[in-house]
Amino acid sequence: MLLLNILPKEISDALQVERRTIAEQYTAVSILFADVVEFTPMTAEMTPMELVGLLNQVFLCFDELIEKYDLEKIKTIGDCYMVASGVPRSRPDHATALVNLALDMRAAVAGTRFGGRQLALRIGINSGAVVAGIIGRKKFSYDLWGESVNLASRMESHGRTRCIQITRNTYELIKDAFYCEAVGLIEVKGAGQMEVWHVLGRKEPCTAAAFPPTPRD
Repeated sequence: MLLLNILPKEISDALQVERRTIAEQYTAVSILFADVVEFTPMTAEMTPMELVGLLNQVFLCFDELIEKYDLEKIKTIGDCYMVASGVPRSRPDHATALVNLALDMRAAVAGTRFGGRQLALRIGINSGAVVAGIIGRKKFSYDLWGESVNLASRMESHGRTRCIQITRNTYELIKDAFYCEAVGLIEVKGAGQMEVWHVLGRKEPCTAAAFPPTPRD
């Protein structure tokens, strides 16, 4: 049960029956990073117990959402939450599922006060190839590596408050299911200028009452 709480089931099963390095190449994966805006200044105003309690509330909320979409929580780094879709089980809707998660995460944070505070997120998503596996022998964890991971992280760090920022790789996979706003070119550290989009919302069935939502900053 402990292994199942910290590793994907397929990886947990492999660890129990095999003695080998666990590493796989995946060509179609989507990666999400979500970060609490202005979290560092917040820490100066809170006791350690208040801080941990707030993060626990936020991450428990996100944990429930990833179960809804059968996605893989990779790790948390401080106030940053990382999720992947398409590992270790391939799925054709990896990008769509992750964008649905992002919209639910944003809505949950907007509609809830955590630790008595109203929070806001920055969310970044990218899709592409990754290497996934386990390294080390002590306190090991399942992790992802590759340029696709780096770009997903940059989408978050270069994003705007309350926005879900995506690369062209992700946009091409989800554009038929979601309303997106073209942001244009932005300078991305390590990658130069890149086209990015903001996800505004889900597309409803085509009816006279269905209109795209108003863009948000």
